[in-house]
Amino acid sequence: MARNRRQLTPFSLSFLDIMSCGFGAAVLLFLIIKHNIDSDVATPEAISAPDFQSEVSLLEEEIRLGKLNLVEAKNTIEEIKQQIVITEGLARKITEEINSLSGQEEALIAASGDTELDSLKADLLKLEQQKKNLEKKLEETGEASRKFAGDGDRAYVSGLKMSGKRLLILVDSSASMLDETIVNILRRRNMSEDRKRQSAKWQHTIKIVEWLSAKFPLDSQFQIYHFNTQTNALVANTKGQWLDVRDKTKLDSAFKTLNDLAPENGTNLEKAFIAANQLNPKPDNIYLITDGFPTQGSKPSRKTTISGKDRANLFIKAVDKLPARTPVNIILTPIEGDPYAAIAFWRLSRATQGSFMSPSKDWP
Repeated sequence: MARNRRQLTPFSLSFLDIMSCGFGAAVLLFLIIKHNIDSDVATPEAISAPDFQSEVSLLEEEIRLGKLNLVEAKNTIEEIKQQIVITEGLARKITEEINSLSGQEEALIAASGDTELDSLKADLLKLEQQKKNLEKKLEETGEASRKFAGDGDRAYVSGLKMSGKRLLILVDSSASMLDETIVNILRRRNMSEDRKRQSAKWQHTIKIVEWLSAKFPLDSQFQIYHFNTQTNALVANTKGQWLDVRDKTKLDSAFKTLNDLAPENGTNLEKAFIAANQLNPKPDNIYLITDGFPTQGSKPSRKTTISGKDRANLFIKAVDKLPARTPVNIILTPIEGDPYAAIAFWRLSRATQGSFMSPSKDWP
């Protein structure tokens, strides 16, 4: 019996081969494609591509700067913490000292008692008052170069201030300084030298000079001239020179000469101002003690008498001889028959920024 066999055809075999080959080709292609993808992801060249390198560098720089800033911030925080610790320690120390001092103060107050405390307060007030008195004295006069004690205990507002490094006193020693009235002047000028020196008006003038000299600042220089028809220094052989206030012998010599003087002759104010102008350096202040207009000028007059108008003209000529920009402080003693002298001398003091006064009989 014949077997019934299936016949293989070339077409069937070829189809299976084709399908197997196609499937194998697909698998091979898939493996190839996957391998390329993995290679692209893992390859370092892909990471360092030009498109991403700049961004990576920028991020790395920012990270580096951030680390540096973080380190600085940490250091600053540590310094601040140390300062806080030091400050807190100082604050505690100061607080402890305050508490300690407060306790000591309370203990002293409790130990001393009210009576002793009041005594200490009284002593303190007394010392403060003494200090104020000394300051007032120094402010007004500086340390006194000489002692001067006037009559009585009156206080006068004189307006005179002894200031400057070089001070000049001009004292009128003419016959008019013997008295306030013309009659008594004529009578006294014929008296003895001793009677002339003892006249009340002249003694008043000497006290004024003593008062002024007592106000000389100790760091200053001085000169004292007396004038009538001539002008001379009270200290012999010192005309044209400045003398040291601290040289007591010079001041004593000046007042010995002044007390020995007897007023005489006429009044030449022009020569006195010329002598003041010849001092070198120039005076810082001039203190003029006189009683009226001058009676003589630089040129001798042929007249036996002189009118009030002529005396006023002599005064104007004398003023022209004054040192420039020097204050003239005027002390005008009284005399009859010269009503316009006070106005003229007051104007002179105002023009030179000096002071003017006509003192009472009991000043200074």
